[in-house]
Amino acid sequence: MATDKLIITAALTGAETTRADNPNLPIAPEEIAQAAAEARDAGASVIHLHVRDSEGRPTQDIEVFRRTISLIRERCDCIVQISTGGAVGTPAEERLRPLDLVPEMATLTCGTVNFGDGVFENPPWLIEAFARKMAELGVKPELEVFDVGMVANAMRLARQGLVREPLYFDFVMGVPGGIPGTIDNVMHLVRQIPAGAMWQVAGVGRAELPLAAVAVVAGGHVRVGFEDNIYYSKGVLAESNAQLVARIARVARELGREVATPAEARHMLGISRER
Repeated sequence: MATDKLIITAALTGAETTRADNPNLPIAPEEIAQAAAEARDAGASVIHLHVRDSEGRPTQDIEVFRRTISLIRERCDCIVQISTGGAVGTPAEERLRPLDLVPEMATLTCGTVNFGDGVFENPPWLIEAFARKMAELGVKPELEVFDVGMVANAMRLARQGLVREPLYFDFVMGVPGGIPGTIDNVMHLVRQIPAGAMWQVAGVGRAELPLAAVAVVAGGHVRVGFEDNIYYSKGVLAESNAQLVARIARVARELGREVATPAEARHMLGISRER
């Protein structure tokens, strides 16, 4: 049984989910900030951040990120982790732009993957360019893994000195085109990463809860939220991101694992200070 405290990441909005999918989806900066504060109260210590434009479409507009981050910081002390993935098809230069805000964390997707009917393109030169910019700015990368080969890509960055320990992997599982969200596959991914590396699982759809429970027991960490799953149970829409976070915090407590505060998560991740 894991003894390290559990880091819960709340992926509040994403780039694909719409209000037609779940009317409780936060879209405007004020709504996202309020959802972040509620998730923090429920047990989240990291906010995985996508933003939307005034029409509700995904955007990498740095000013929208700036305003949303400012509002989040007014309401809670969570680590803000920006997405450099954007939406499928977003040009690389747009995906990189929010890094100029020098957030505490950002996602670093470690390979190309079929993503539903599209292709999320991350060729080697682009992965390295993203890693170099994060290293230059002192931004902690979350190493996003959609399939097994991406772990090897991440380790290549580590050998080049472009990512530093403790490495933090995010196993995104259950995306159509990526690795299926099964317990066997979680443990297979865990076996690929080096000793001392940290990992979390982001189970998509129905995989969210069972894979989260496995991570709690196996010493990993957990991502939940409307980006990955809009339901609380079969056919029942979740009322909020906080509801999904609270369930994982409750499961962790029942299993004897404490939930990390944002300050504790910063220490565990090697983030020196809040920005």
